[in-house]
Amino acid sequence: MDFLRVKEDEANEQHRSIIEALRAAALEWTSEQINFVAGRRGAVVEDDFYNTLEKLNVQAERRDKILLAHVQRIGEAHDTVMRSYYQQMLGRLGLMRQRRWRTLENKCQCMCK
Repeated sequence: MDFLRVKEDEANEQHRSIIEALRAAALEWTSEQINFVAGRRGAVVEDDFYNTLEKLNVQAERRDKILLAHVQRIGEAHDTVMRSYYQQMLGRLGLMRQRRWRTLENKCQCMCK
């Protein structure tokens, strides 16, 4: 996948100086940078995620649970970003509207009946 390769390259470049410093500090050690790539809106490529866990010698029976927890954390992070956006754009009233919208499942609450 092009997306994965591009993101891997970006992550490697972003951390290149840290990896080089670690390698220079401990010449007798071997090291490898392993990246977990998540796309926009929290998309996770399962095959890549499982392959990365396999590189880390994670037991096969634990991988599904780890993936689910990872996706949940990404969803929570996106939720935080959206709440922050509404707070900045609409102030406290925006958060109240967002909560009402989420908890009342888009039901009309007006007095127009």
